[in-house]
Amino acid sequence: MTTHRLFPTEPGILAFHKRCEEFYPADAVDAPIEQQRRWYDALCAEFDAPLPQGLTRQDEKVGDRIPVRRYRPAEIATQTRILYTHGGGFVVGSLESHDAICAEIAHAARAELVSVDYRLAPEHVWPAAFEDCFEVLISLLADARPLVVVGDSAGGNLAAGIALKAKANAVGGIVGQVLIYPGLGGDLTSGSYAEMAEAPGLSAADVAYYRDVLQAPAEDAFAHPLKAADLSGLPPAYITSAHFDPLRDDAALYAGRLIAAGVNVTYRDEPQMIHAWMRARYMSEGAQDGFRQICLGVRGLLGTL
Repeated sequence: MTTHRLFPTEPGILAFHKRCEEFYPADAVDAPIEQQRRWYDALCAEFDAPLPQGLTRQDEKVGDRIPVRRYRPAEIATQTRILYTHGGGFVVGSLESHDAICAEIAHAARAELVSVDYRLAPEHVWPAAFEDCFEVLISLLADARPLVVVGDSAGGNLAAGIALKAKANAVGGIVGQVLIYPGLGGDLTSGSYAEMAEAPGLSAADVAYYRDVLQAPAEDAFAHPLKAADLSGLPPAYITSAHFDPLRDDAALYAGRLIAAGVNVTYRDEPQMIHAWMRARYMSEGAQDGFRQICLGVRGLLGTL
């Protein structure tokens, strides 16, 4: 019988988790939403890195309503762009929280990247965030330049969802999807949700809390991509998960279903990682390698390898 450790052993990721807990306590979901956002912003700032040399940023609005941030690296090797949807449980996160991550991906991929500041719950429940991301997607596709959609955690859910809606509406132009430890609508009671229910960084109870706040219909496949009946015809994907994460099986199951539907997929489960490990890329060898693989995955879908 195979047994699984409930905690990683890599010193770098353990040090990362310890620092996270100092900013974002384990019972954070019980605090008022504005307090949670302040904690999250402080946490993200703690792991920021200097911007790559020569990269420029510009804040804009799509449809005079949705804030976005456009990143242009010093060297651009493709007309294909990246659309980034940030994580944060649909409750926290912003253009600022993922600024360094977006800048580094744009730089590594040598491609323009647009990050979306979608509306957050509980002030704006489902489908507000989804609609914002899809509106930005349609706006970017209007000039016939292709896109790779990328998102982490809740943002991975949104990236997968807008790819599904684009397919349903016969909207072309998405040439790849990169889903980073995404939440895709698993059942909360089995597999990694049970095995990793008390995993460091994100518990199964946290996932249930964020779903309750979002108020998405349980059977809506755009909100819960694992509920989609047909995944054929979707763009090729790079999907990565953290082993010590209740969301792990969402990523693995979705990757498997995409492969079964004939979609080209690269899937990696990072064996020593916890949820949100991208932020540990300067503390943990595993996170550094995982982030490098994400950037290579993006480049592969963009055709800039």
